[in-house]
Amino acid sequence: MKETSSLAVIEKASMMLAKANTIQQAKELKDLMLTAADWAKRRGLGEEIVRRAGEYSLLAERKMGEMLAATERADGGPGPGRGKKVVTQSNHLLELPPTLTEIGLTKRESAAAQFLASLPEEKFDLIKTGEKTRTAIRREQHREAIEKRLPQKPTGKYRIIYADPPWKYGDQLTEAYGATRYHYPTMTISELCFLPVKDLSEDNAVLFMWVTSPILAECWPVIKAWGFQYRASFIWDKIKHNMGHYNSVRHEFLLLCIKGSCLPDTTKLIDSVQTIERKGHSEKPEEFRKIIEKLYTHGAKIELFAREDHAGWDVWGNEING
Repeated sequence: MKETSSLAVIEKASMMLAKANTIQQAKELKDLMLTAADWAKRRGLGEEIVRRAGEYSLLAERKMGEMLAATERADGGPGPGRGKKVVTQSNHLLELPPTLTEIGLTKRESAAAQFLASLPEEKFDLIKTGEKTRTAIRREQHREAIEKRLPQKPTGKYRIIYADPPWKYGDQLTEAYGATRYHYPTMTISELCFLPVKDLSEDNAVLFMWVTSPILAECWPVIKAWGFQYRASFIWDKIKHNMGHYNSVRHEFLLLCIKGSCLPDTTKLIDSVQTIERKGHSEKPEEFRKIIEKLYTHGAKIELFAREDHAGWDVWGNEING
């Protein structure tokens, strides 16, 4: 692309955008503007020209997303078409829209365009002006959606946090075999990471978090996102066995994680393995709460995802809906 043609294309972009009446035309304009922006940047034609080309590329992609979202599938549902076919319906011949492959779009590109189209104007403008990235906007929306599902967040700070997160597993077990989604609403790792637990904790605090063997490797990002570091663990020997894919599971971990400096208030060491017969599906023995209270004798305490109130403890997150 020559300098003159690059500049000419950018100058005509507004008119081309208005005339783009098909997904293919919008896609071609988006790609053309990206090429023009890249050329202008490499040739040092100025930030203003690069910015304008980038904005028109986003505008074209947004328009493409609007058309994709409005396109009906062959079965009448929303979304991109399933291919050009001539079909008979009420004695009329109908030509269905092209598939994504025929347009030259991947599913990821289609989803990205429709994401832009779904944004309110003020959020789209933040991306267009470069103030925020798409990822940042997605995270904000994700966080807002999660916060809407939560009861009002406590205003205080806590030294001791006790959590039994509703982990979302990848299993497809039936209700009879105890898959967690059949017993309580679950949350993904991403959703758990977004919870503002970090804001609830004091500078020096301790987190006791329940986690099972299948999800053990996935809990570390949550611990980090909440502002803690792993230090030790207790093992609950449930006596009763649960079915597992690789072994018969009869234990669960209670991880002890620290923020800042928060050693126990007592020098007495408690056995890391506690053998207590399991009663309910996910109900944790009250003995572990007593262990926490023996180790940490003072400071504000809060339980996350609590099922009931306990004297001396605040609760938060027990009304989360799945």
